[in-house]
Amino acid sequence: MGRETSLKQRMVSGIVIYSLFLTLALLAYGYLVNERAETLVWESLLNTELDHFLERHRLDPDYRWNDSETLTLYGTLVGHEPPIEFRSLDVGVHDEVVVGSKEFVVLVRAIGGDHAVLALNISGMGSSRSGLNALVIGSAAAMVALLTFATAMGVGRLTKPLGDLARRIVDLRPAISGQRLVIAEGESAEIGVVMRAFNDYLGRMDQAVERERTFLNMASHELRTPVAVIRSSTELALSQHDISAMTQRYLQRIRQTAEGMDELLALVLVLAKDPVRLLKHSEMTDLGALIPEIVNDHRPLMSGKALAFEIGTLPSVWIEAPPQIVRAAIGNLIRNAIENSDAGAIRVSLDLPAQVVISDPGHGMTAVEISRVYSRHAREIGLGRDGIGLELIGRLCEHLGWTLELTSGGGTGTTASLAFAH
Repeated sequence: MGRETSLKQRMVSGIVIYSLFLTLALLAYGYLVNERAETLVWESLLNTELDHFLERHRLDPDYRWNDSETLTLYGTLVGHEPPIEFRSLDVGVHDEVVVGSKEFVVLVRAIGGDHAVLALNISGMGSSRSGLNALVIGSAAAMVALLTFATAMGVGRLTKPLGDLARRIVDLRPAISGQRLVIAEGESAEIGVVMRAFNDYLGRMDQAVERERTFLNMASHELRTPVAVIRSSTELALSQHDISAMTQRYLQRIRQTAEGMDELLALVLVLAKDPVRLLKHSEMTDLGALIPEIVNDHRPLMSGKALAFEIGTLPSVWIEAPPQIVRAAIGNLIRNAIENSDAGAIRVSLDLPAQVVISDPGHGMTAVEISRVYSRHAREIGLGRDGIGLELIGRLCEHLGWTLELTSGGGTGTTASLAFAH
């Protein structure tokens, strides 16, 4: 994506470019008009001089032409041959004819069988015309510069309310409901329309979030009762001594599934709560001591698989967070690693400052599956073999300011890195 440009820059650039084109058009038009006017002036001047001489010569054949410093007449009437540069000129007025180091305006007129050539020396006018051109161009450049400055100032005043509005929107906090933009007295009508529309959007967002939060809270609480019944009943059944080994395996599977459901419900409850209120119930937790407990709790899930845990370095790292949520988040990642692996070692380690890394030798994840975990709309496009757990972990991280990163070699396992706020 290209670099963004501000509305002020676009408006100033547009006006300046328009001004430049308009100035160039006016200069070009002025130049053409000036050249045409200059030609008419030379033509009128030279024709008047030549007509006056011819009329005087007609009335008085002895009347003679007298050359001046700037005006010279050539031809049979005066017995003065024109320079070779003038002889090839057609009848009419010719501007900027150069002879040596001098510049002339030349009038050529047919008289009888001959031509009269009247030449006006304008060499001294070149510097004056250059000075005038420089003055015109300088004035035009100064006008464009002044217009650019005035435009920038004016556009800056016009776009300032938009910048103020953007800063006020940035200051809004997503975790706080009921926020609205206050329309100040004297606010422009256009900004007022935008602010009212944005406030309406905020209101609808608050309603949607509250509906989702209420549903998650109600659903998770309603589900925790039957899950607790399943767990207690399974524990009671496993305490009996007269059950077969096969039945015992089935009951253990039910207990493990119920424990997993309990963890998921705990995550759902977290998402239904305000992060600010949730973090008020945080406790100092040592990740280095907690991870071995979580790993041992999940060892029964590896029954029937050629899997083993490989525990890496576990330094003492203290974080402030709800312990049950930390346990549920790490446990969910370990559970996902077990469910997606058949044989090999699942490596669990703890990196500083506070990052749990879990690598499994399983089936791996595609780029689409990984991007789906990061997406807030994963439930709309269906879930893959990673299940609802990773999607919930992703939303939990967004909720609490944690970071979840997933990397996979396609078919050579997956590495999950969960970094806690430290």
